[in-house]
Amino acid sequence: MKILVTGGAGYIGSHAVVVLLEAGHEVVVLDNLANGSAEAVTRAAEIGGRAVPLVEGDVRDRRLLDEIFAEHHVDAVMHFAGLKAVGESVEQPLEYFENNVGGAIMLCQAMAAADVRRLVFSSSATVYGEGHPLPWHEGLPTGTPSNPYGRSKLMVEQVLTDMAASDPRWRIGVLRYFNPTGAHESGRIGESPRGTPDNLVPYIAQVASGRRESLAVFGNDYPTHDGTGVRDYLHVMDLVEGHLAALQALDTRPGVNVWNLGTGRGYSVLEMLRAFEKASGRAVAYHFAPRRDGDIAACWADPGKAREELGWSTRRDLDAMMADVWRWQQANPEGYD
Repeated sequence: MKILVTGGAGYIGSHAVVVLLEAGHEVVVLDNLANGSAEAVTRAAEIGGRAVPLVEGDVRDRRLLDEIFAEHHVDAVMHFAGLKAVGESVEQPLEYFENNVGGAIMLCQAMAAADVRRLVFSSSATVYGEGHPLPWHEGLPTGTPSNPYGRSKLMVEQVLTDMAASDPRWRIGVLRYFNPTGAHESGRIGESPRGTPDNLVPYIAQVASGRRESLAVFGNDYPTHDGTGVRDYLHVMDLVEGHLAALQALDTRPGVNVWNLGTGRGYSVLEMLRAFEKASGRAVAYHFAPRRDGDIAACWADPGKAREELGWSTRRDLDAMMADVWRWQQANPEGYD
């Protein structure tokens, strides 16, 4: 198949490009490069052994989308494009709704016009909201996410559900991520944040490499075993292999299908820091800071549905995640820049 990967120049999208190419698919990438890098696409194509056209543009540009579908004869879409920083979403909610919700609607309209109705959507575990017992499974009702980022993902899920109900030709996989980290084992592609990292592990890596002085640990008074927030971290390569499995499963699964992608266990901020120190052989300075708006104490996945229906489960452990991040950081101290 030929797959359009929106946001394919970003962290997760570029790793998805690799697994799609290695599985024998053709890929075209659409990315506005606001948070991505053309170099990531170039390197992903080199790893995957096949050329990947990069179209620089915005998923909200309907004319451009129509041109892509007409020129490239796309069979399916993996949709990663969007804004993803929780703190920023609290400060700029309208930007998040316009980009994440508006972009998804525009993409689906263009897909329908081109009669392309197979979609894998990058959602988030934040759609569960708060108050559920752990671990979180797909049978739980969605709640009220604690931040605009999560609410934008939930809105898109609702749009996709209504759209598929109106037209049985749609085949949609909704993947609720927990916390991706890691990098490709080659060290050629990885997470390359612009400016101050929004995610924990890239920040730790930059402290370890000397780019930053100290890690701010937001909150040490949560009701967890060491007072710091607990999350389900999974290797980015496991995550994108889950996307490939979901794409293949849509052959026999019409409508909207929801799967968690996680390991099934949680690690605290301090546990992640210690694991990185072990992998890098370097001490990581840190200090405690007040809790951030929109954060919750703990969450981790029940990945049983993905295991049963997709034949997917994580294969890389925490040590592998940290080792791969450190390899990427050492080889690319300034990221793709």
